[in-house]
Amino acid sequence: MVEPTTRDPLAEPAEGPRWLTRGVGSVGLASFFSDAGHEIATSVLPTFVTVTLRSSAGALGVIEGISDALTGVAKLVGGPLANDESRRLRMASGGYLVTAAATGAIGLAASVWQAGLARAGAWLARGVRSPARDAMLAQLAPPEAYGRAYGLERAGDNLGAVVGPLLAAGLVAWLGVRHTLYLSAVPGAFAAVAITVAAAEARRRRSAAPARRRVRLELAGLREVGLLRPLIPIAAFELGNVATSLLILRATTLLHHGGRSVAAATSLAVLIYAGHNLLGSFVAYGGGHWLDRAGPRVVFASGALAYVAAYGLFALPSHAWPVLVAAFLLAGSGIGFAETAESALVARLLPDRLRGSGFGLLGGVQSLGDFASSAVVGLLWTTVSPTVGFAYAAGWMAVSLLASRASLAPGARRSARGGEGG
Repeated sequence: MVEPTTRDPLAEPAEGPRWLTRGVGSVGLASFFSDAGHEIATSVLPTFVTVTLRSSAGALGVIEGISDALTGVAKLVGGPLANDESRRLRMASGGYLVTAAATGAIGLAASVWQAGLARAGAWLARGVRSPARDAMLAQLAPPEAYGRAYGLERAGDNLGAVVGPLLAAGLVAWLGVRHTLYLSAVPGAFAAVAITVAAAEARRRRSAAPARRRVRLELAGLREVGLLRPLIPIAAFELGNVATSLLILRATTLLHHGGRSVAAATSLAVLIYAGHNLLGSFVAYGGGHWLDRAGPRVVFASGALAYVAAYGLFALPSHAWPVLVAAFLLAGSGIGFAETAESALVARLLPDRLRGSGFGLLGGVQSLGDFASSAVVGLLWTTVSPTVGFAYAAGWMAVSLLASRASLAPGARRSARGGEGG
Protein backbone atom coordinates (compact mmCIF):
# COMPACT_ATOMS: atom_id res chain seq x y z
CA MET A 1 0.00 0.00 0.00
CA VAL A 2 1.21 3.50 -0.80
CA GLU A 3 2.08 5.60 2.22
CA PRO A 4 -0.59 8.16 3.16
CA THR A 5 0.09 11.63 1.82
CA THR A 6 -0.06 14.83 3.80
CA ARG A 7 0.44 17.09 0.79
CA ASP A 8 -1.64 20.26 0.87
CA PRO A 9 -3.85 20.10 -2.25
CA LEU A 10 -3.24 23.82 -2.75
CA ALA A 11 0.53 23.70 -2.31
CA GLU A 12 2.82 24.65 -5.18
CA PRO A 13 3.84 21.38 -6.90
CA ALA A 14 7.37 20.18 -7.36
CA GLU A 15 8.65 19.46 -10.86
CA GLY A 16 7.86 15.92 -11.94
CA PRO A 17 7.67 13.67 -14.99
CA ARG A 18 6.38 14.81 -18.36
CA TRP A 19 2.64 15.40 -17.99
CA LEU A 20 1.50 15.61 -21.62
CA THR A 21 1.46 11.92 -22.54
CA ARG A 22 -0.48 10.03 -25.20
CA GLY A 23 -3.15 9.15 -22.65
CA VAL A 24 -3.64 12.72 -21.42
CA GLY A 25 -3.66 14.02 -24.99
CA SER A 26 -6.22 11.41 -26.06
CA VAL A 27 -8.58 12.48 -23.29
CA GLY A 28 -8.26 16.05 -24.54
CA LEU A 29 -9.02 14.92 -28.10
CA ALA A 30 -12.04 12.97 -26.92
CA SER A 31 -13.42 16.06 -25.23
CA PHE A 32 -12.71 18.12 -28.35
CA PHE A 33 -14.52 15.80 -30.76
CA SER A 34 -17.44 15.06 -28.45
CA ASP A 35 -18.05 18.69 -27.66
CA ALA A 36 -17.81 19.63 -31.33
CA GLY A 37 -20.65 17.19 -31.99
CA HIS A 38 -23.03 18.16 -29.25
CA GLU A 39 -22.29 21.86 -29.64
CA ILE A 40 -23.46 21.62 -33.24
CA ALA A 41 -26.75 20.47 -31.76
CA THR A 42 -26.69 23.05 -28.95
CA SER A 43 -26.09 25.89 -31.38
CA VAL A 44 -29.17 25.16 -33.47
CA LEU A 45 -31.40 23.79 -30.70
CA PRO A 46 -32.90 27.20 -29.78
CA THR A 47 -34.00 27.77 -33.39
CA PHE A 48 -35.10 24.13 -33.76
CA VAL A 49 -37.31 24.35 -30.66
CA THR A 50 -38.71 27.85 -31.07
CA VAL A 51 -38.98 28.07 -34.89
CA THR A 52 -39.02 24.56 -36.42
CA LEU A 53 -41.11 23.02 -33.63
CA ARG A 54 -42.92 26.31 -32.85
CA SER A 55 -42.41 26.25 -29.08
CA SER A 56 -41.18 28.81 -26.49
CA ALA A 57 -38.14 29.89 -24.50
CA GLY A 58 -39.78 28.33 -21.45
CA ALA A 59 -39.91 24.94 -23.21
CA LEU A 60 -36.26 25.28 -24.19
CA GLY A 61 -35.33 26.06 -20.60
CA VAL A 62 -37.26 23.04 -19.33
CA ILE A 63 -35.64 20.74 -21.93
CA GLU A 64 -32.17 21.94 -20.95
CA GLY A 65 -32.99 21.86 -17.26
CA ILE A 66 -34.40 18.33 -17.31
CA SER A 67 -31.44 17.13 -19.38
CA ASP A 68 -29.02 18.64 -16.87
CA ALA A 69 -30.94 17.09 -13.98
CA LEU A 70 -30.78 13.64 -15.58
CA THR A 71 -27.07 14.16 -16.19
CA GLY A 72 -26.68 14.86 -12.49
CA VAL A 73 -28.48 11.65 -11.55
CA ALA A 74 -26.35 9.69 -14.02
CA LYS A 75 -23.16 11.19 -12.57
CA LEU A 76 -24.23 10.32 -9.04
CA VAL A 77 -24.86 6.72 -10.16
CA GLY A 78 -21.83 6.52 -12.44
CA GLY A 79 -19.44 7.97 -9.88
CA PRO A 80 -19.45 5.00 -7.49
CA LEU A 81 -19.27 2.64 -10.47
CA ALA A 82 -16.15 4.48 -11.62
CA ASN A 83 -14.36 3.77 -8.33
CA ASP A 84 -13.59 0.40 -9.92
CA GLU A 85 -10.62 0.93 -12.24
CA SER A 86 -11.56 -1.66 -14.85
CA ARG A 87 -15.20 -0.64 -14.99
CA ARG A 88 -14.39 3.06 -15.38
CA LEU A 89 -12.50 2.43 -18.60
CA ARG A 90 -15.44 0.60 -20.19
CA MET A 91 -17.89 3.23 -19.00
CA ALA A 92 -15.88 6.04 -20.57
CA SER A 93 -15.67 4.36 -23.98
CA GLY A 94 -19.33 3.34 -24.15
CA GLY A 95 -20.59 6.67 -22.85
CA TYR A 96 -18.99 8.65 -25.66
CA LEU A 97 -20.53 6.41 -28.33
CA VAL A 98 -24.06 6.60 -26.91
CA THR A 99 -23.80 10.38 -26.57
CA ALA A 100 -23.00 10.71 -30.27
CA ALA A 101 -25.93 8.56 -31.39
CA ALA A 102 -28.49 10.27 -29.14
CA THR A 103 -27.34 13.76 -30.13
CA GLY A 104 -27.83 13.02 -33.81
CA ALA A 105 -31.26 11.58 -33.06
CA ILE A 106 -32.55 15.03 -31.99
CA GLY A 107 -32.94 15.81 -35.68
CA LEU A 108 -35.58 13.07 -36.01
CA ALA A 109 -37.92 14.84 -33.57
CA ALA A 110 -41.32 15.96 -34.86
CA SER A 111 -42.42 17.48 -31.53
CA VAL A 112 -40.89 19.17 -28.51
CA TRP A 113 -41.21 16.13 -26.26
CA GLN A 114 -39.33 13.98 -28.78
CA ALA A 115 -36.51 16.53 -29.00
CA GLY A 116 -36.38 16.63 -25.22
CA LEU A 117 -36.25 12.84 -25.00
CA ALA A 118 -33.30 12.60 -27.40
CA ARG A 119 -31.50 15.45 -25.66
CA ALA A 120 -32.05 13.77 -22.30
CA GLY A 121 -30.66 10.47 -23.63
CA ALA A 122 -27.50 12.17 -24.84
CA TRP A 123 -27.06 13.95 -21.53
CA LEU A 124 -27.65 10.73 -19.56
CA ALA A 125 -24.77 9.11 -21.43
CA ARG A 126 -22.61 12.18 -20.79
CA GLY A 127 -23.39 11.86 -17.12
CA VAL A 128 -22.40 8.21 -16.89
CA ARG A 129 -19.13 8.71 -18.73
CA SER A 130 -17.93 11.91 -17.03
CA PRO A 131 -16.80 10.58 -13.60
CA ALA A 132 -15.14 7.64 -15.36
CA ARG A 133 -13.24 9.92 -17.74
CA ASP A 134 -12.15 12.31 -14.98
CA ALA A 135 -10.99 9.51 -12.69
CA MET A 136 -9.11 7.94 -15.61
CA LEU A 137 -7.39 11.26 -16.34
CA ALA A 138 -6.14 11.35 -12.76
CA GLN A 139 -4.57 7.94 -13.41
CA LEU A 140 -2.83 9.21 -16.53
CA ALA A 141 -1.47 12.55 -15.25
CA PRO A 142 1.12 13.15 -12.49
CA PRO A 143 -0.41 14.76 -9.37
CA GLU A 144 1.74 17.89 -9.62
CA ALA A 145 0.24 18.58 -13.08
CA TYR A 146 -3.45 18.00 -12.39
CA GLY A 147 -4.22 21.64 -13.13
CA ARG A 148 -2.56 21.40 -16.53
CA ALA A 149 -4.13 18.03 -17.34
CA TYR A 150 -7.66 19.10 -16.47
CA GLY A 151 -7.03 22.48 -18.06
CA LEU A 152 -6.10 20.67 -21.29
CA GLU A 153 -9.24 18.53 -21.09
CA ARG A 154 -11.38 21.63 -20.55
CA ALA A 155 -9.51 23.42 -23.33
CA GLY A 156 -10.31 20.55 -25.70
CA ASP A 157 -13.94 20.72 -24.64
CA ASN A 158 -14.11 24.47 -25.27
CA LEU A 159 -12.18 24.26 -28.52
CA GLY A 160 -14.67 21.68 -29.73
CA ALA A 161 -17.34 24.19 -28.83
CA VAL A 162 -15.65 26.63 -31.23
CA VAL A 163 -15.58 24.20 -34.13
CA GLY A 164 -19.11 22.96 -33.43
CA PRO A 165 -20.90 26.34 -33.76
CA LEU A 166 -18.82 27.26 -36.81
CA LEU A 167 -19.79 23.99 -38.48
CA ALA A 168 -23.37 24.58 -37.40
CA ALA A 169 -23.44 28.04 -38.98
CA GLY A 170 -22.24 26.65 -42.31
CA LEU A 171 -24.38 23.51 -42.22
CA VAL A 172 -27.57 25.42 -41.38
CA ALA A 173 -27.03 27.70 -44.37
CA TRP A 174 -26.24 24.72 -46.62
CA LEU A 175 -28.52 21.91 -45.42
CA GLY A 176 -30.96 23.40 -42.91
CA VAL A 177 -31.47 22.89 -39.18
CA ARG A 178 -32.72 19.30 -39.18
CA HIS A 179 -29.93 17.84 -41.33
CA THR A 180 -27.38 19.76 -39.26
CA LEU A 181 -28.64 17.87 -36.22
CA TYR A 182 -28.19 14.55 -38.02
CA LEU A 183 -24.55 15.30 -38.79
CA SER A 184 -23.80 16.24 -35.19
CA ALA A 185 -23.26 12.51 -34.50
CA VAL A 186 -20.14 12.30 -36.71
CA PRO A 187 -17.59 14.04 -34.41
CA GLY A 188 -18.84 11.94 -31.50
CA ALA A 189 -17.69 8.79 -33.28
CA PHE A 190 -14.14 10.19 -33.40
CA ALA A 191 -14.42 10.97 -29.68
CA ALA A 192 -15.21 7.33 -28.94
CA VAL A 193 -12.04 6.28 -30.78
CA ALA A 194 -9.90 8.80 -28.88
CA ILE A 195 -11.18 7.80 -25.44
CA THR A 196 -10.57 4.14 -26.32
CA VAL A 197 -6.91 5.00 -26.97
CA ALA A 198 -6.73 6.73 -23.59
CA ALA A 199 -8.32 3.73 -21.87
CA ALA A 200 -5.76 1.42 -23.49
CA GLU A 201 -2.97 3.63 -22.15
CA ALA A 202 -4.51 3.54 -18.67
CA ARG A 203 -4.61 -0.27 -18.79
CA ARG A 204 -0.99 -0.39 -19.91
CA ARG A 205 0.10 1.76 -16.96
CA ARG A 206 -1.47 -0.55 -14.39
CA SER A 207 1.17 -2.44 -12.45
CA ALA A 208 -1.22 -5.21 -11.38
CA ALA A 209 -4.83 -6.26 -11.72
CA PRO A 210 -6.91 -3.73 -9.75
CA ALA A 211 -8.95 -4.85 -6.78
CA ARG A 212 -12.71 -4.94 -7.24
CA ARG A 213 -14.39 -2.16 -5.28
CA ARG A 214 -17.87 -1.92 -3.89
CA VAL A 215 -20.39 0.34 -5.59
CA ARG A 216 -20.88 2.96 -2.89
CA LEU A 217 -21.03 6.76 -2.96
CA GLU A 218 -18.56 6.81 -0.01
CA LEU A 219 -19.93 9.99 1.56
CA ALA A 220 -18.15 9.26 4.83
CA GLY A 221 -14.83 8.95 3.06
CA LEU A 222 -15.44 12.10 1.03
CA ARG A 223 -16.30 14.00 4.20
CA GLU A 224 -13.19 12.68 5.92
CA VAL A 225 -10.84 14.01 3.25
CA GLY A 226 -12.59 17.39 3.27
CA LEU A 227 -14.47 17.46 -0.04
CA LEU A 228 -17.90 18.54 1.20
CA ARG A 229 -16.99 22.06 2.36
CA PRO A 230 -15.57 23.17 -1.01
CA LEU A 231 -18.83 22.04 -2.63
CA ILE A 232 -20.64 25.02 -1.03
CA PRO A 233 -19.28 27.72 -3.39
CA ILE A 234 -19.38 25.23 -6.26
CA ALA A 235 -23.10 24.61 -5.65
CA ALA A 236 -23.78 28.37 -5.58
CA PHE A 237 -21.84 28.76 -8.83
CA GLU A 238 -23.85 26.05 -10.55
CA LEU A 239 -27.14 27.55 -9.35
CA GLY A 240 -26.18 30.56 -11.45
CA ASN A 241 -24.69 28.66 -14.40
CA VAL A 242 -27.30 29.16 -17.13
CA ALA A 243 -27.39 26.76 -20.09
CA THR A 244 -25.55 28.21 -23.07
CA SER A 245 -28.58 27.63 -25.29
CA LEU A 246 -30.36 30.35 -23.31
CA LEU A 247 -27.42 32.69 -23.86
CA ILE A 248 -27.63 31.98 -27.59
CA LEU A 249 -31.38 32.58 -27.55
CA ARG A 250 -30.86 35.89 -25.73
CA ALA A 251 -28.36 37.00 -28.35
CA THR A 252 -30.57 35.82 -31.22
CA THR A 253 -33.57 37.69 -29.84
CA LEU A 254 -31.64 40.93 -29.38
CA LEU A 255 -29.93 40.68 -32.76
CA HIS A 256 -33.27 40.07 -34.55
CA HIS A 257 -33.74 43.81 -34.82
CA GLY A 258 -33.50 46.60 -37.36
CA GLY A 259 -34.34 44.53 -40.42
CA ARG A 260 -32.03 41.58 -39.58
CA SER A 261 -33.78 38.25 -40.30
CA VAL A 262 -34.10 35.38 -37.81
CA ALA A 263 -31.66 33.28 -39.85
CA ALA A 264 -29.08 36.09 -39.94
CA ALA A 265 -29.53 36.76 -36.22
CA THR A 266 -29.10 33.05 -35.44
CA SER A 267 -25.93 32.77 -37.53
CA LEU A 268 -24.43 35.90 -35.93
CA ALA A 269 -25.29 34.67 -32.43
CA VAL A 270 -23.67 31.31 -33.16
CA LEU A 271 -20.51 33.01 -34.43
CA ILE A 272 -20.31 35.14 -31.28
CA TYR A 273 -20.83 32.00 -29.23
CA ALA A 274 -17.87 30.43 -31.06
CA GLY A 275 -15.73 33.32 -29.82
CA HIS A 276 -16.97 32.62 -26.28
CA ASN A 277 -15.74 29.04 -26.53
CA LEU A 278 -12.43 29.97 -28.18
CA LEU A 279 -11.55 32.27 -25.31
CA GLY A 280 -12.78 29.66 -22.84
CA SER A 281 -10.33 27.17 -24.35
CA PHE A 282 -7.35 29.50 -23.88
CA VAL A 283 -8.50 30.47 -20.39
CA ALA A 284 -8.94 26.82 -19.31
CA TYR A 285 -5.46 25.88 -20.52
CA GLY A 286 -3.81 28.95 -19.03
CA GLY A 287 -5.89 28.61 -15.88
CA GLY A 288 -4.62 25.06 -15.42
CA HIS A 289 -1.02 26.29 -15.43
CA TRP A 290 -1.99 29.09 -13.05
CA LEU A 291 -3.77 26.62 -10.77
CA ASP A 292 -0.68 24.39 -10.46
CA ARG A 293 1.19 27.44 -9.14
CA ALA A 294 -1.46 29.31 -7.12
CA GLY A 295 -4.12 26.72 -6.23
CA PRO A 296 -7.84 26.35 -7.07
CA ARG A 297 -9.30 29.17 -4.93
CA VAL A 298 -8.08 32.18 -6.90
CA VAL A 299 -8.82 30.49 -10.23
CA PHE A 300 -12.36 29.54 -9.19
CA ALA A 301 -13.08 33.00 -7.75
CA SER A 302 -11.93 34.61 -11.00
CA GLY A 303 -14.47 32.49 -12.86
CA ALA A 304 -17.34 33.54 -10.60
CA LEU A 305 -16.39 37.21 -10.90
CA ALA A 306 -16.32 36.99 -14.70
CA TYR A 307 -19.83 35.55 -14.70
CA VAL A 308 -21.20 38.34 -12.50
CA ALA A 309 -20.03 40.83 -15.12
CA ALA A 310 -21.26 38.68 -18.03
CA TYR A 311 -24.79 38.30 -16.70
CA GLY A 312 -24.93 42.02 -15.98
CA LEU A 313 -24.41 42.61 -19.70
CA PHE A 314 -26.88 39.90 -20.76
CA ALA A 315 -29.49 41.57 -18.56
CA LEU A 316 -29.23 44.78 -20.61
CA PRO A 317 -31.78 45.11 -23.46
CA SER A 318 -29.01 46.22 -25.83
CA HIS A 319 -29.18 45.35 -29.53
CA ALA A 320 -25.54 46.31 -30.09
CA TRP A 321 -23.44 43.30 -31.05
CA PRO A 322 -20.27 44.56 -29.23
CA VAL A 323 -22.13 44.37 -25.92
CA LEU A 324 -23.13 40.78 -26.64
CA VAL A 325 -19.57 39.92 -27.69
CA ALA A 326 -18.28 41.26 -24.37
CA ALA A 327 -20.92 39.28 -22.45
CA PHE A 328 -20.05 36.03 -24.22
CA LEU A 329 -16.29 36.54 -23.77
CA LEU A 330 -16.71 37.15 -20.04
CA ALA A 331 -18.87 34.02 -19.74
CA GLY A 332 -16.25 32.03 -21.67
CA SER A 333 -13.56 33.17 -19.24
CA GLY A 334 -15.76 32.29 -16.30
CA ILE A 335 -16.43 28.72 -17.38
CA GLY A 336 -12.80 28.17 -18.40
CA PHE A 337 -11.52 29.13 -14.96
CA ALA A 338 -14.24 27.54 -12.84
CA GLU A 339 -14.52 24.10 -14.45
CA THR A 340 -10.75 23.61 -14.47
CA ALA A 341 -10.55 24.57 -10.78
CA GLU A 342 -13.42 22.27 -9.79
CA SER A 343 -12.00 19.17 -11.51
CA ALA A 344 -8.40 19.73 -10.38
CA LEU A 345 -9.55 20.28 -6.80
CA VAL A 346 -11.27 16.88 -6.67
CA ALA A 347 -8.31 15.10 -8.28
CA ARG A 348 -5.79 16.71 -5.91
CA LEU A 349 -7.88 16.15 -2.81
CA LEU A 350 -8.94 12.50 -3.22
CA PRO A 351 -7.12 9.15 -3.37
CA ASP A 352 -7.88 6.92 -6.35
CA ARG A 353 -10.29 4.72 -4.40
CA LEU A 354 -12.59 7.73 -3.87
CA ARG A 355 -12.15 9.62 -7.11
CA GLY A 356 -15.09 8.06 -8.93
CA SER A 357 -17.41 8.97 -6.07
CA GLY A 358 -15.86 12.42 -5.79
CA PHE A 359 -16.26 13.23 -9.46
CA GLY A 360 -19.76 11.75 -9.41
CA LEU A 361 -20.75 13.96 -6.48
CA LEU A 362 -19.18 17.00 -8.15
CA GLY A 363 -21.01 16.20 -11.38
CA GLY A 364 -24.28 15.77 -9.53
CA VAL A 365 -23.91 19.16 -7.89
CA GLN A 366 -23.02 20.73 -11.24
CA SER A 367 -25.90 19.21 -13.16
CA LEU A 368 -28.60 19.64 -10.53
CA GLY A 369 -27.51 23.25 -10.05
CA ASP A 370 -27.63 23.78 -13.80
CA PHE A 371 -31.11 22.25 -13.89
CA ALA A 372 -32.37 24.71 -11.31
CA SER A 373 -30.62 27.63 -12.99
CA SER A 374 -31.81 26.87 -16.53
CA ALA A 375 -35.37 26.07 -15.50
CA VAL A 376 -35.76 29.10 -13.22
CA VAL A 377 -34.13 31.55 -15.63
CA GLY A 378 -36.21 30.19 -18.52
CA LEU A 379 -39.41 30.57 -16.53
CA LEU A 380 -38.48 34.04 -15.25
CA TRP A 381 -37.70 34.99 -18.86
CA THR A 382 -41.14 33.85 -20.01
CA THR A 383 -43.24 35.13 -17.10
CA VAL A 384 -41.38 38.33 -16.14
CA SER A 385 -38.44 39.38 -18.36
CA PRO A 386 -35.00 38.23 -19.48
CA THR A 387 -33.45 41.00 -17.37
CA VAL A 388 -34.90 39.51 -14.18
CA GLY A 389 -33.71 36.03 -15.18
CA PHE A 390 -30.12 37.11 -15.70
CA ALA A 391 -30.13 39.23 -12.54
CA TYR A 392 -31.17 36.10 -10.64
CA ALA A 393 -28.24 34.15 -12.13
CA ALA A 394 -25.78 36.96 -11.38
CA GLY A 395 -26.88 36.93 -7.74
CA TRP A 396 -25.89 33.28 -7.33
CA MET A 397 -22.50 33.96 -8.90
CA ALA A 398 -21.93 36.73 -6.38
CA VAL A 399 -22.80 34.33 -3.55
CA SER A 400 -20.32 31.81 -4.98
CA LEU A 401 -17.59 34.43 -5.12
CA LEU A 402 -18.10 35.36 -1.48
CA ALA A 403 -18.35 31.73 -0.31
CA SER A 404 -15.12 30.77 -2.07
CA ARG A 405 -13.11 33.11 0.15
CA ALA A 406 -13.81 30.86 3.15
CA SER A 407 -14.60 27.41 1.77
CA LEU A 408 -11.72 27.28 -0.73
CA ALA A 409 -9.15 29.07 1.41
CA PRO A 410 -5.76 27.26 1.63
CA GLY A 411 -6.32 26.20 5.24
CA ALA A 412 -9.98 25.28 4.91
CA ARG A 413 -9.50 21.66 3.85
CA ARG A 414 -7.66 18.59 4.90
CA SER A 415 -5.47 16.80 2.38
CA ALA A 416 -6.29 13.29 1.17
CA ARG A 417 -5.43 10.59 3.65
CA GLY A 418 -5.41 6.83 3.67
CA GLY A 419 -5.84 4.26 0.92
CA GLU A 420 -4.14 4.65 -2.42
CA GLY A 421 -2.17 7.70 -3.27
CA GLY A 422 -2.77 9.89 -6.30
